[in-house]
Amino acid sequence: MSAWPGKYVIGLTGNIASGKSVVRRMLEHAGAFGIDADALSHRAIQRGAPGYQAVLDAFGTYVLKGDGEVDRKKLGSVVFADPEALKLLESIVHPLVRQAVDYLAGNSIQQVIVLEAIKLLESPLAEACDSIWVVTAGEAAQLERLHTQRGMDEAEARRRMAAQSPEWQKAAKADVVIDNSGTLLETWEQVKDAWKKLFPRLTGETVPSRLPGMGKVGAGGLHVLRARPREIREITDFILRQNGAGETDANRLLSAFGEKAILLLRDQQGLQGLLGWKVENLVARVDDIHMAKDEKELEMLAFLVEEMETASSELQCEVALVFVEPQLAAQRELWQQLGYEERFPHELTVTAWQEAALESLPPGTVMLFKQLRADRVLRPI
Repeated sequence: MSAWPGKYVIGLTGNIASGKSVVRRMLEHAGAFGIDADALSHRAIQRGAPGYQAVLDAFGTYVLKGDGEVDRKKLGSVVFADPEALKLLESIVHPLVRQAVDYLAGNSIQQVIVLEAIKLLESPLAEACDSIWVVTAGEAAQLERLHTQRGMDEAEARRRMAAQSPEWQKAAKADVVIDNSGTLLETWEQVKDAWKKLFPRLTGETVPSRLPGMGKVGAGGLHVLRARPREIREITDFILRQNGAGETDANRLLSAFGEKAILLLRDQQGLQGLLGWKVENLVARVDDIHMAKDEKELEMLAFLVEEMETASSELQCEVALVFVEPQLAAQRELWQQLGYEERFPHELTVTAWQEAALESLPPGTVMLFKQLRADRVLRPI
């Protein structure tokens, strides 16, 4: 029985660069509410957060960057080389992460929660889970990902890997093991099969079409649904029909189908628009918008963005970041009515928001920002 009444909790773990986050996002597509405990641990030690001063007291100003934020690479080089230092850091961070997890899980409207944590099995969070899932990848895949995705040399990568228990030990404690050493499609099939076994009544077509908060119907039957895999061909054809959209645009959007949701705007005449939408670390991000050329285009775009916001709020997002082409950003009256402002990443007041903006900002686009709620997880007391 999980720690949160009425919730079924999947505890998701695996070693560094195994692909835990990929599997978590797949479970979110299947209908779970995802909590990234490792991202919460980063938030817990950012400037102004409850763990910031405690980290300085324990490790000194050496671990700071020039802007006063904790340099996680420096801190990591210290704690991964010294087991006692790692225990000290965990004693600071783990209680704060549990506080944040309790808040998010307790306020989630989803029946299933997936809780991702690299040290789940070593922490009290494991006791709050109904099922333990372990993601494996193998040494070769881990080394390649650490090099290509995080820029680590082999010596540093092996040191990080050696600081963790072997994959086989984690897998031995798992209820479900996902092998993520192959293609995304192969991983998705494993996730889909395991989900069906656990939740046959929640399955439908595996990906739920209606998202939390969605359901409003506008003029002419206007409504928003999440795209299903069977609609890939329709989406591709729609993108190719729009001015300035070519095969590359369609392929880029569809290649990310497993990483983010594609929200479809339909009316009685069919598909009228779509946007690529992802929620990560309590930040909603929109990095693809395609609308049918119509005299009501801006009205329909407003409906689509408002539905995205509603769903994002139900997923407890703090802010929404929308990345658009300059010509769409020029529709300032529309965006002002929707409550958005043009911002540069460095102008955002919260480090987690800045990091999300820098990570997601496509070249040549304008970032539009809107705060969805005033309260923040891990706001210092």
